[in-house]
Amino acid sequence: MRTRAAARFGAVQPSATYAVFDMVARLRARGADVVDLGGGDPDFDTADHVVDEAVGALRGGFTHYTPSRGLPGLLEAVSEKLAEDNGVVVDAADGVVVTPSAKHALFAALVTVLDPGDELLVPTPSWVSYTEMARLIGARPVQVPLDGADGFRITAELLERHVSPRTKALLVNSPNNPTGRSLTAEEAGAISRFAVEHDVLLITDEIYEKILYDGRSHLSLAAVPGCADRTITVNGFSKGHAMTGWRLGYAAGPPDLMAQLLKVVQHTVGCTASFVQRGGIAALTGPQEPVEEMTAQYAARRDLLVRGLNSLPGVSCSPPEGAFYAFADVRGTGFADSASFAEWLLREAEVAVMPGSAFGPGGEGFVRLSFATSPKVLRTALDRMGRAAADRMQGALADRG
Repeated sequence: MRTRAAARFGAVQPSATYAVFDMVARLRARGADVVDLGGGDPDFDTADHVVDEAVGALRGGFTHYTPSRGLPGLLEAVSEKLAEDNGVVVDAADGVVVTPSAKHALFAALVTVLDPGDELLVPTPSWVSYTEMARLIGARPVQVPLDGADGFRITAELLERHVSPRTKALLVNSPNNPTGRSLTAEEAGAISRFAVEHDVLLITDEIYEKILYDGRSHLSLAAVPGCADRTITVNGFSKGHAMTGWRLGYAAGPPDLMAQLLKVVQHTVGCTASFVQRGGIAALTGPQEPVEEMTAQYAARRDLLVRGLNSLPGVSCSPPEGAFYAFADVRGTGFADSASFAEWLLREAEVAVMPGSAFGPGGEGFVRLSFATSPKVLRTALDRMGRAAADRMQGALADRG
């Protein structure tokens, strides 16, 4: 019998992050006491004023369709936020589209700009869904491996090495998942010059922009000279506002592209949940202290985890500049690859992490550990990792003796 699924699915891989999530759930169901550092779901509750607004909307009967582009109040709030926080000027009426999650905004952006056979440049290590989204629509993702020894910097030389006549767009994520790198002005300038020279569109994923450390400021590519009219900015509420389950995001950019992206929304989801959008308005226009407090706690957790990782034999980890992931170099541990290290850690320490190979060729030799969990959980994980490493060293000594 001929396969009933479309042929393009042969090239599309399941989500590696959800695979780890599902594996942890299965192990826990069998009684295993697994510490999960593989996920990216903040352990903080959504701020009360956001919840109150959404609940009030529900109780007030605000449960019907909204305009497909989004509630006017949320479009205005996003437009004002982009101008004030990011230096990005878009009109609320035709430059913003609200979506049910930043993930959907990313997919809609790729559908909007890529035809089958077009190439999308993706600097790696990168979030696992970028390449698979491109494959789902028949485009070709071209991974641009970044050098860990160079701090995973994006350079013009690397981009030039991978561009071709079929290159249509470049996707940049800052702060980056999984490396925690934050885009510098030098990198942004190189990206801008490259995009203008090759007439390449830019899609920028800024979902972690609120989570930055050591006094850093976020840099939006759409605010860089030469980029405004060729950039789709994607953002949302999941990470910075601890609203992962709300599924609320947006895309912003040139009106001609947003008009086409709106068609994707209209013919896939219709509109984003009405009461959820009301919560989004409260998140953007209400008190920002909860966001600042979360980031301060993430910074303390970052320091705790990085110190612990650097105390493990063969492991080294630079402090991430943003997001809530540590990207640890495990090449000195003696394992064949990052997947082998992650499997050993789960088996011997019952600690789940993401192998760097899941994030593309630039991630091999590293593992990603989330610190979007409590300090108590992080200490437990580090204790278990330390004991497992000590047992392994003792076993090696016994074998030699």
